[in-house]
Amino acid sequence: MSGASILVYAERVGGSLSEIEKLLAGPLKDFSGIHVLPFFYPYDGDDAGFDPIDHSIVDPRLGNWTDFKRISETHELTADLIVNHASYLSPEFLDWQEKGDSSEFAGMFLTYDVVFPNGGTEEGITSFYRPRPGFPFTAYNVAGKRRLVWTTFMPSQVDIDINHPAGQDYLDRVLRALQSGGVKVVRLDAIGYAVKTPGTDSFMTPETLEFVKELTDKIHGYGMRVLVEVHAHYTQQLDIAPLVDLIYDFQTAPLLLHSFFTGTVDRLDNWFKIRPDNCLNVLDTHDGYGVIDGGPIGGRPGLITQDEMAFIFKKAEQNTGGHSAIASVIPQWFDLPHQINATLPNILANDTAYVISRMVQFLLPGEPQVYYVGLFNGMDDKELFAKTGQGRDTNRHNYTPAEIEQALKSEVTQAIIAMARIRRSSAFEGSFSWQVLGSDKLAMSWTGASEELHFEFATTVGAPSFSLVHKSVAGERRFTTTAELASF
Repeated sequence: MSGASILVYAERVGGSLSEIEKLLAGPLKDFSGIHVLPFFYPYDGDDAGFDPIDHSIVDPRLGNWTDFKRISETHELTADLIVNHASYLSPEFLDWQEKGDSSEFAGMFLTYDVVFPNGGTEEGITSFYRPRPGFPFTAYNVAGKRRLVWTTFMPSQVDIDINHPAGQDYLDRVLRALQSGGVKVVRLDAIGYAVKTPGTDSFMTPETLEFVKELTDKIHGYGMRVLVEVHAHYTQQLDIAPLVDLIYDFQTAPLLLHSFFTGTVDRLDNWFKIRPDNCLNVLDTHDGYGVIDGGPIGGRPGLITQDEMAFIFKKAEQNTGGHSAIASVIPQWFDLPHQINATLPNILANDTAYVISRMVQFLLPGEPQVYYVGLFNGMDDKELFAKTGQGRDTNRHNYTPAEIEQALKSEVTQAIIAMARIRRSSAFEGSFSWQVLGSDKLAMSWTGASEELHFEFATTVGAPSFSLVHKSVAGERRFTTTAELASF
C-alpha cells in the first residue's frame, strides 16, 4: 500500500509551482504524491484548465516541465489526459476551421455526421447522457461551411474523434509530453463520454470499456499508471476497476454524510463488502462533494435511496446557511444536483465528524488523496462564487502563502497531516478488516508484522466520537480527540 497524496491547482496553492515545492519539502513532506490539476496552457480558460489550447506545454505563468521533473524526483506525479475534448482555440481546431478537409487535423474533431451518418432521430439525440443542459453539439464555421461539432461539456470544449488516426495521434503527442515531464500516473479525464454509440446513452458502454482497455495498454507502454475518473452508478465503477490501475472511490463520500446525518453505519458496511481495493480514496474534489455516485441511476437501485440523497442535500443546505442550495446545479435530466458545491467542513459543520471522515479515508484500502481546500480546513468561498457565478468555485479558494501558513496552524489540518504520517506505517502492509459494533459504530483495523492500527468511530448525531490506537515496537498510542491526533 502506498502513501497519501494531495490534489491541487498550481495557481491556487500559493500561486506557483515553487510554493508547492516548498510545502512538499516542508510541512507536507509526509505526503508521497501530488496530482496537479490542469496546468497546461492556459490554466484559466472557460473550464479552469480542462479546455487546453495546448495540452503539451505547461502554462509559463506557473512554471515549466523542468519544475515538474524536479517534483517527480521526490513525489509520484499525477496529471490529466483530457481524453474527450480540446479547446476551440487550439491550433489544431483553428487549422481545421481554416483549411477544412485539407488540414492535417481533419478528422481529429468529432462531427455530427460521423456519429449519425444517416441522420439522427429525436430519441437518438436526446438519449445521450450529458452532464450539462442543452444539446451535445455546437455549430462552427469550417472552411466556409457550417458544421455541427460535438461539444459534450461546453461550446468551447470541442470533442475529439478518438477513433480517427488524427485523434489518436493527438493523444499520443500529449502522452509523450506527460512522460517526458516526469508524470507517473495519468488520469483519464471525462473518458466516460469519449465514445459515442448511437442507440445507447453513450456513457460507460461496452464500447467505452473496450476503449479504456486499449488506452490503458498504450499508457502502460509509456511506463505510467492509469487512473480513471468516472462519476457513475457504483456497479459501473466495479466494472471498470479490473481494467485499470486505479479507480476513484466516489461512493464512500456520500455514504459518510448519510452516516453522520442519520447516525447509522449500515450503508458503509454494505459498500465495504464490495468495494475494490485499487481505489483512489477521495472525499471532496475540485468538482464539489459528490452525492450522485452513491444513489440510484437509470432505474438501478443505489447504495442509498433517492430520498436519502435528498436528505443529504437538505442537511447540507441547513449547515451552509442555505448557500449550498444556491451554488449546486441541478441538471435538466435529474431532480437533484450531481454534487454539493460547498466545502466538506461546511457541509458537516462539526470538526470531529470532519476528522473522522478523513480518518476513514486514510484507513481504507487503496490510496488516499486529500483536496487542498479540505487539507486546509477551508470554508465556503462565497466571495469567489459571487464573482464568477460558478458553483464549483465555492470550493476552489485561491490560497495566498500567508493563508496557507495560517491554515497549517489549525488542529484539524495538523490532524490530517498526522494521518498522512500514520499512513506510512508498516501496518498497511498487513491485512485489513472492519466490524460493525452497533447501529452507529464501526471499527477498522490494520494488522502488520510489527505495527497495528485499530480505529473505532461512532456517528452519533450531534456527538460523533473516535478512538485510534497505534501499536508498534515503540509502544502504544491512543488518540481520542483532534488535538491529540494533531500532536502525533
